[in-house]
Amino acid sequence: MGLCEHQPGTAGAGGGREGQQGLEEQVLKPGLCTGCGACVNICPYQASYRDKTVTLHSCDLSRGRCYDFCPQTPVDREALRRQLAEGAEVTPELGAAAGFFITRATDAGIRRRAQHGGTVTALIALALREGLIDAAVLAAAGEGLLPRGITVRDPEEAAGCAKSRFVVSPTLAEFNRAVRTDCRQIGVVATPCQALSLAKMRTQPVTAADSGIEKLRLVVGLFCGWALSWRELAALVKGKTVLSGVSGMDIPPSRYHTLELYTAAGTIPVSLDEVTPCVRPACRSCGDMTAEFSDLSVGSARLPEGWQEARGWNQVIVRNRRGGELLALARLRGVLEFREVPEGNWDRLKAASLAKKRAAGGVSG
Repeated sequence: MGLCEHQPGTAGAGGGREGQQGLEEQVLKPGLCTGCGACVNICPYQASYRDKTVTLHSCDLSRGRCYDFCPQTPVDREALRRQLAEGAEVTPELGAAAGFFITRATDAGIRRRAQHGGTVTALIALALREGLIDAAVLAAAGEGLLPRGITVRDPEEAAGCAKSRFVVSPTLAEFNRAVRTDCRQIGVVATPCQALSLAKMRTQPVTAADSGIEKLRLVVGLFCGWALSWRELAALVKGKTVLSGVSGMDIPPSRYHTLELYTAAGTIPVSLDEVTPCVRPACRSCGDMTAEFSDLSVGSARLPEGWQEARGWNQVIVRNRRGGELLALARLRGVLEFREVPEGNWDRLKAASLAKKRAAGGVSG
């Protein structure tokens, strides 16, 4: 394939509406870009700058992977869910579901460094140690609350990428770079839009050897209500404290209606009324709260003991055989602790996910 790695097509067919021109008209100009990075590093004309995707030079090819891989371009999501489910039940609220668990890392050090229970870090570290993957593409902390995508090969290095970012990371730009290296088996920790893009790559009509997607071995999805625009968030935080002094953030359950900023001087609560205007426009039309197109999905737990206990645990949805085997291995190796799922948790999660789908404009997501 050429440098742009475009899908083959007849020049001028469709007026470029399934290439860069279509991406510009349907996604970038309307402000619907998720910032996932899927179109970056497969074409020299697309780039990530801070939390935005920018076009460096126009391209007149009629069909391009920049368009095909974008999570905001058309796709039959129901067909994609069924194709990736590997026989698991596909629910209308949460997608494929082969199991539901409450877990946390058994390593207290991982839990201290993690956002909540440390399940994602423990799973990625386990996959690296066991040779299930030889590299993991993760979101790491960058300057001024701006995340960056990195590739790690050391399980200990993976632990340094814990914590939620709340601002989109161009993780898939890093994945597109990593597949051209000597990495052979790659795992990715992905938000819902990034997991959808990876699913589109997995089911693309071009051969795997052309894209490097055959190296993708694991997708761990993150529950996500929305991501924040970095510029708006930075302006908001600067009105509360020094930007460089924020070591982390968290959002308690909805009844608290608060974003917590963690600093050396203590926790600064920020009303969600101030935060909501910072939400990326693309997130308002996203109906996927639980990363339905991943191998397994992880979010913060909800427990009857309350938020202080729940914030130390995760809830996990196993999507398919690959995700189930990894979770079973984590139990066997003792890297995850499991507790009984409280009665009603599954139904409450389904209701929350359905509410997001309806808010986004469609039950199907």
